[in-house]
Formats: sequence, C-alpha cells, structure tokens
Amino acid sequence: MGLFSFFTQELAIDLGTANTIIIHNDKIVVDEPSIVAIEQSTGKLVAIGKRARQMHGKTHVNIRTIRPLRDGVIADFNAAEQMIRGMIKMINHKHQLFAPSLRLVVCTPSGSTEVEMRAIRDSSEHAGGRDVYMIYEPMAAAIGMGIDVEEPKGSMVVDIGGGTTEVAVIALGGIVSNKSIRVAGDAFTADIQAYMRHQHNIKIGERTAEEIKINVGSSLAELENPPEDFIVRGPNLMTAMPVEIPVSYQEIAHCLDKSISKVETAILGVLEQTPPELYADVVTDGIHLAGGGALMRGLDKRLTDKIGIPFYVAEDPLHAVARGTGIALKNADKCSYLMR
Repeated sequence: MGLFSFFTQELAIDLGTANTIIIHNDKIVVDEPSIVAIEQSTGKLVAIGKRARQMHGKTHVNIRTIRPLRDGVIADFNAAEQMIRGMIKMINHKHQLFAPSLRLVVCTPSGSTEVEMRAIRDSSEHAGGRDVYMIYEPMAAAIGMGIDVEEPKGSMVVDIGGGTTEVAVIALGGIVSNKSIRVAGDAFTADIQAYMRHQHNIKIGERTAEEIKINVGSSLAELENPPEDFIVRGPNLMTAMPVEIPVSYQEIAHCLDKSISKVETAILGVLEQTPPELYADVVTDGIHLAGGGALMRGLDKRLTDKIGIPFYVAEDPLHAVARGTGIALKNADKCSYLMR
C-alpha cells in the first residue's frame, strides 16, 4: 500500500459555481474563484482563479472569461476541464517529477440529473482522475459541520452556495427528503444589479454587485449592529456621466426579499415531506446553515422567526462542504453515501 499510495494522490474537490476548493491531506490547498480566462483564437488557458477574476468584465476581443459552472452544474465542458486540470496543477507544480494517478471525490448538487452528474464525472476523468467518486452537497455540508450522518436521527442542512440552495434532511447515512433550487448567491447578485439599474439609474457589473452583497448584504431591514453605507460608483444610464451613490443595508434587504422568500418556501417544502419522527429530531436540534449565503446578515434570525425552528450558522460556512468532502474521501472504501 505504501508504494501504491505514493503514486496515488487523493483529492477532495468542492466544485462550486462561485469558488472551487481542493483539500489534500486534510488541508485546503486550493481556494480559488471558479473562473478561467481563455484566448479566443487558440483556446489556450490564459489565467485561472483569482487572476482570471481580476480580468472579469475587463477583457478585450481576444480574451474571454468563462465561469464553467452555472447553477451548480457544468455549463461549459471544455472550460471546466481546463479549470480542474489547472487547479490540480497548482498543488503539484512544486514537486512535479511525474504525474501521480488521482483519486477524487467531487461534490454535486442533490438535484443533479444523470446527465449533469455524468458531465462532472467526465470533466474530472479528463482532468486526470482515475478513481472518481461523487457526493451530494448537503451530505458533504453535514459531515463538514461535524454531524454524525450515520445516526438513526434526523439532521437538517441548508447549504446556500453560488448557484444552488440545497435543503436536505439526512438520517442513517442517506438523504430522506431534499430540494435543490436555483436561487442562491448568483441570484442575489443579479437582484442587486437589477435594483441599482431600476432604482438608482446606475449600471454596475457582477463584481461590484458582489462587493455590495458582501459589504451591506442583509436579509433583515432592522439589524442590531448595522454596517455603514457602501459607496457605489458607475455611469448614469441616461447621461453616461459618472455618479456616486451610497447604498444602505435596508435597501439591499428590500431588494433580496423575494429571493430569500423562495429559500424559505423550499425549506418549508422539505419539512412537509419529512417523516414525523425525523421532523421531531429537526425541531429539537435545529437547522444548520452552510455555504457563502449563510454569511448574509440576519439570515438565521429571519429564518428562525419565519419557520419557528432555530437556525444555526456553521462555524466556517464557506468551507463546510469542502471539509465534509475531505472526510468522505478518507472513508471512501466504507461509507455508503459516496457514488461511483
């Protein structure tokens, strides 16, 4: 086994719409935005991750930035393969005498179709994966938060990522009831862009909308310690003259209200399908929030008030899914929740 493991590299990959995280030997070795920059004429990879993100929205005719994943699934097969390959190279370039054979565990949304799962598997294999396992995101999030998923007890997880919000009740190492909706971080960003256009007559890009979300994003119009207004600069849509507009967290709470209501509806839908014994467990233990969306100010309080069950934000919500994938990789031979 010693020699075999020397030639085999085991990686856990959280292939997210917004960020891709790779874990090797229990350590996060890659944490980069899921974006690549490709030369139009040759199809050659120009940049990947943070460097490609700096170029996003600023490229000329010959360079195109692509986000290979949309709504948690692969939208551009070639770009996804180049991105996975490039990110694996980031780990290996230091001591690369030969390419080790790869054993991968990759995350997939719980609402993925056969075709979408096949696309993730094929991209991973083309990028050098010899053994590829898949794990559903809410299952990985639960494991990453330290929940014992094998227990005969119901645990409920809400994972609000970039492309999808995954809601699932887990017991005995399996998903009992679940729902995956395509309303998550990207939808919040699009809401902010539309709001700024209609309300303030100002045109902003994806990156600026993302900054607004991080700095003044809120799901409640009343916060105990509110953030300061965020200054947005951009062109006026009517005159093309530059304008500066302060944006408050109350405005963002108002503009995100519809999308957050859809998340609430999904949670209630899953609770409706949950068997009564497991429902009782969920009410006792509360519901766990993971993913970047869990960092939204006031979200746990809003959901607790609306649904009547306590909501808890994971300790490190951004990395919960990746950590869970890493733990699943270590137990790959004996756990029931991995798919070949």
